[in-house]
Amino acid sequence: MDESCLFCRIIAGKVPANFVYHDDRVVAIRDIDPQAPTHVLVMPREHIALLTDVRPDHASLISHLIFTANEIAREEGVAESGFRLAINVGEEGGQFVPHIHFHLLGGRRMKGSLG
Repeated sequence: MDESCLFCRIIAGKVPANFVYHDDRVVAIRDIDPQAPTHVLVMPREHIALLTDVRPDHASLISHLIFTANEIAREEGVAESGFRLAINVGEEGGQFVPHIHFHLLGGRRMKGSLG
């Protein structure tokens, strides 16, 4: 745990959050400034600051994050209509908390096209 990391403090129960899911490897919380009707942050319990810090031994963890996001999308009722799963990397990429996390956004048509 990194005491200076907001998400580590949330995971440790030191900062309140609206938890959607948790297991021994992953937690998911509702975003406090939602950009869509469904906006959930899915993150590992392990502190990994940036996506560029992911190592080969994290492959199972990253897979579990994606699987968990898919399950949450189903539970939130956005899997059938579609959702966006995004990860911001670094300050210029829009990452405000240095702890990797996926943004699961749904419940409305997403603007913009990424391909």
